[in-house]
Amino acid sequence: QLRFVESGGGLVQPGGSLRLSCTTSGFNVDDYVVAWFRQAPEKEREGVSLIGLNDGRKYSDSVKGRFTISRDTVKNVVYLQMDDLKPEDTGIYLCAVDPTYENSFRTGAYMYWGQGTQVTVSS
Repeated sequence: QLRFVESGGGLVQPGGSLRLSCTTSGFNVDDYVVAWFRQAPEKEREGVSLIGLNDGRKYSDSVKGRFTISRDTVKNVVYLQMDDLKPEDTGIYLCAVDPTYENSFRTGAYMYWGQGTQVTVSS
């Protein structure tokens, strides 16, 4: 059974940094496409970044150059390093797994979702 727990969220000032962790069990993080999504109040769920097979990475235009996704295949953890945070980055960040290898941010491709961790960027 695939399980994962997100952590690392919190309150940070604009321009600050956070590192989110998606700690997994029941599968190897390098066997699937693993993505980070975010859910802001009254907004649709948005794909932020994904890491696929062969370390292929993808970022949304809104975070490109500020966020970095990586994974530790020994610890089976996927990280999201978030720098130069902005108030519009506020939301619940969720980890998700796509077993179809679509390599997209289409939410329907992701069959497994975590509960999320709250990120609030505010002064």
